[in-house]
Amino acid sequence: QVQLVESGGGWVQSGGSLQLSCAASGRTASTYAMGWFRQGPEKEREFVALIIWNEGTRYYAHSVEGRFIIDKDNAKNTVYLQMNDLKPEDTAVYYCTQTNRRAGTRADDYDYWGKGTLVTVSS
Repeated sequence: QVQLVESGGGWVQSGGSLQLSCAASGRTASTYAMGWFRQGPEKEREFVALIIWNEGTRYYAHSVEGRFIIDKDNAKNTVYLQMNDLKPEDTAVYYCTQTNRRAGTRADDYDYWGKGTLVTVSS
């Protein structure tokens, strides 16, 4: 089992920045990739970003590319999401995810999920 705990959510004005963190614990030695998804009000859960744990390869959703940066600290088993130039449409609960199998943009590509952290962007 892997436990994921997100932190760093909050309220910010449009154009502002926030950094989310996700600390992984448990059986993390087999981690292949970690990622972030989000679910806005009355919206489907959607992919945001992923990072391949040992390689560092990154992939972003088109809607956040150029504004968000995913990064990691292997020693701390922590993944980060730096969110810049935030927009009201970025308002969502952000979920950290982990997979031992493959990296993808579908929710069912991932094995473990955090409980989520709320990000609210006001206009």
